[in-house]
Amino acid sequence: MRLTVFAVCSMLSGPLVAQVAIEKSLTGTKGDPARGRAIVADRHVGLCLLCHSAPIPEERFQGELAPDLKGVAGRLSEGQLRLRIVDSSRLNPATIMPSYYRTEGFARVAPAFRGKTVLSAQQIEDVVAYLMTLSDR
Repeated sequence: MRLTVFAVCSMLSGPLVAQVAIEKSLTGTKGDPARGRAIVADRHVGLCLLCHSAPIPEERFQGELAPDLKGVAGRLSEGQLRLRIVDSSRLNPATIMPSYYRTEGFARVAPAFRGKTVLSAQQIEDVVAYLMTLSDR
């Protein structure tokens, strides 16, 4: 079962936020960790390394503004990671992290980008799958 942006936004206003997680996959299936790693590393798609550092040694000049992604699977659950990627502002309204799967509530959005998410549901699931491989174990 694939969840629409509307369905995810509805979940964000319900009891899932109280649990600080989106437990269900946005696509109904698990993501691909290799594709997720590519999204995290790509400075034109995910932009993750602009703020975060990650165990991707071939990528130089990684960020120091946000938490290191190394070991993140030991700190956060799959659902907690998913919520942070979908819309981190639900946990911290002052966050500088983009909401990768939200389409409303933004100011001054260029017409070409209105109503569009930064990442697709599949891309989010792929990133979550990759992040879940990053444990300290």
